[in-house]
Amino acid sequence: MIGALSIHFTAAVWRYESKGGWYFVSLPEEDSARIREMFKSQEQGWGRLKVEARFGLTGSTSLPTSPFQLPTFKTAIWFDTKRNTYLLPIKAEIRNVAGIEEGDEVDVTVRI
Repeated sequence: MIGALSIHFTAAVWRYESKGGWYFVSLPEEDSARIREMFKSQEQGWGRLKVEARFGLTGSTSLPTSPFQLPTFKTAIWFDTKRNTYLLPIKAEIRNVAGIEEGDEVDVTVRI
């Protein structure tokens, strides 16, 4: 079903506060509500929904040119009932290639 809906937004990267904590961006609440309405029946365990994502950097980074677009990759988003939004994890491999750090503003496109 990937390709049925495309969401584009800018968000700050944040880190889950725990040992070995993951890095995430939160999808906007309005977009999350729309996604949940349309695709909740396709969620797997813990509100997991398969997506394709692409990051582009908007803020200061170590990259020589901006904006920088990373290739599209397959991943998943998870619905967080405490934040009432989907969370998109950013794997270390992606962060390292692009020099993404906590607090950086990134452009994100998510295709469901």
